[in-house]
Amino acid sequence: MQKLFSGVQPSGNLHIGNYLGAVKQWVTLQEQAESIFCVVDLHAITVPQDPEVLRKKTLEIAKIYLASGIDPTKSTLFVQSHVAAHSELAWILNTVARMGDLDKMTQYKDKSQKEGETTSIGLYDYPVLMAADILLYDTEVVPVGDDQLQHIELARTLARRFNERFGETFVVPEGRIQKEGARIMGLDDPTKKMSKSAPSEYNYISLTDDEATVLRKIKKAVTDSGTDITYSDDLSDAEASRPALRNLINIYSLFSRKTPGEIVEMYAGKGYGDFKVDLAAVISGFLTPFQERLASISDEEVKAILEAGAVKARAQAEAKMKQVRERVGLL
Repeated sequence: MQKLFSGVQPSGNLHIGNYLGAVKQWVTLQEQAESIFCVVDLHAITVPQDPEVLRKKTLEIAKIYLASGIDPTKSTLFVQSHVAAHSELAWILNTVARMGDLDKMTQYKDKSQKEGETTSIGLYDYPVLMAADILLYDTEVVPVGDDQLQHIELARTLARRFNERFGETFVVPEGRIQKEGARIMGLDDPTKKMSKSAPSEYNYISLTDDEATVLRKIKKAVTDSGTDITYSDDLSDAEASRPALRNLINIYSLFSRKTPGEIVEMYAGKGYGDFKVDLAAVISGFLTPFQERLASISDEEVKAILEAGAVKARAQAEAKMKQVRERVGLL
């Protein structure tokens, strides 16, 4: 079986875009690959975090993994900071990474504009830590959205560069674009991906939103001109593609398992009002049982799962670090 690694930061509010584009896919992939799923808390602290909130969010993300169907008997689930080798390997990879590599990172440029003069070195350097996360476990496949492909390419570059300098040590990973749900856009701005750090709560549907909140947010979701329910994948024609409506139909399709074409037929002669009420009901139809599963997982249960996962991950990580230290020449 191929080895797979992925993770989510414990910051902001995990939303349906995160679920559809990542976690839902992992549940299927864990049956096909040796899977390692991490709560990447060291990445979260590249921007200021409230310590108590960070601890709470770390447990919440792990519970969301479990409630979504990640099975700790099939996958390794742990917290990044519980395996010190992530930080150690990141430092060693810093010695083969180059300023030019990191200067190209578009996500850093976007995020640093928001942080201004308070931008941390960690925010600049976190793609190297991400590379360490991946390379530490001889990862072959990394499921990502297209906005993360640049970081996967850096991991590939650092693996090849290290191997050329010190001998074959790291597997060169491949990024796997998740087609289904990969581009769930903001409800308030269909030109940008749904974001758990968005300033407005009307950008996303949180996985913890109740039925009334879901309906309120969907009713406020922006729509395009016109009243008919239509769907087009022709992104070159903005008027025909109607990006706001296309995004809502995609969400409806992913939660209902109906094709966009079937949804269009269902609402022939109907307007946005009926469509939005039904879409909210479809989303809540998923969220209600999901939230029941989430509430049933205790802190003690998830902590035990995370510790068992960390023990398993440390064994793999230490075996790789022993090889890395020998190759580099550390005593």
